[in-house]
Amino acid sequence: MKYRTFGRTDWQVGDIAVGLWGMGEWSGSKDDESLESLQLAVDLGCNFFDSAWAYGNGKSDGLLGQVIAHNKGKRLYAASKIPPKNDKWPASPRDRYQDVFPAEHVFKYADLIRQKLGTDSIDLLQFHVWDDHWADEPDFRRTVEKLKREKWIRFFGLSLNRWEPWNGIKALRTGLVDAVQVIYNVFDQSPEDELCLACKKLNIGVIARVPLDEGSLGGKMTLETKFPADDWRSKYFGPENLSNTIPRVEKLKAVLPPRMSLPEMALRFILSNPIVSTTIVGMRKQEHVRDNIAVSDDGPLDAALVQKLKSHRWDRKPKPWSD
Repeated sequence: MKYRTFGRTDWQVGDIAVGLWGMGEWSGSKDDESLESLQLAVDLGCNFFDSAWAYGNGKSDGLLGQVIAHNKGKRLYAASKIPPKNDKWPASPRDRYQDVFPAEHVFKYADLIRQKLGTDSIDLLQFHVWDDHWADEPDFRRTVEKLKREKWIRFFGLSLNRWEPWNGIKALRTGLVDAVQVIYNVFDQSPEDELCLACKKLNIGVIARVPLDEGSLGGKMTLETKFPADDWRSKYFGPENLSNTIPRVEKLKAVLPPRMSLPEMALRFILSNPIVSTTIVGMRKQEHVRDNIAVSDDGPLDAALVQKLKSHRWDRKPKPWSD
């Protein structure tokens, strides 16, 4: 495992990290299997884990808490997220900050997360949605400063809305935000336009999420792929998106170097961006843990392949099925 400095913190975090969404509520998730995979990730050098209260109403936070408790001699960094009070995903300019993240709501869920993690202070607490017109709200500043002052959290971050990497740059300039989480992968390269440059200038930690486009860049999906109705991916990969996605995936397979898998190429593309601090990958099975963490040792792609992958950029706008 290779490590990178996480923004303005003094943390050295593995450049491949674990995202726990699938462990919290995706179909086919088994707690015993998830815990075994989390422990294997720790054993192989992974030290950053990203969760959220919304992942099973605290379930993934609880799984992460068990792993932290079983590895007291190791420094593991736990990140989690506060859900929006109005239960709207993503945030909209029409939403009032007071209806989404009022202080009592934030502190209530911060405390619930602390209990699940079994820690007095959360390493990185994030707002799970964001809209930049809230950046100047006095309550936003008061809440974040109080969380830090009273040591409920060590650092604060934002998880940006899907396909809106620009919608957070104003908040970064307030000085309150230490890390930002954004969708960034071979298809979704738009964070490179403005967000990455702002994060570099302000020394903000960058968490790349959805590195495999919710699974399509795993390379195993087809036009006939279907997910159970209670699995969020059944909506995301409905007819409209699936029919547009699979042909693009097939074009990527055509440029694969010999002996390199599609998910390896996808992850190493992200590792090729030095501004990214870490990449969170869903790894519910031990074989996935071994494969994904091995990518860290392989490092970035060669410059010629990165340049070739630039042409596979796919600029998209949020739609009801993508929320």
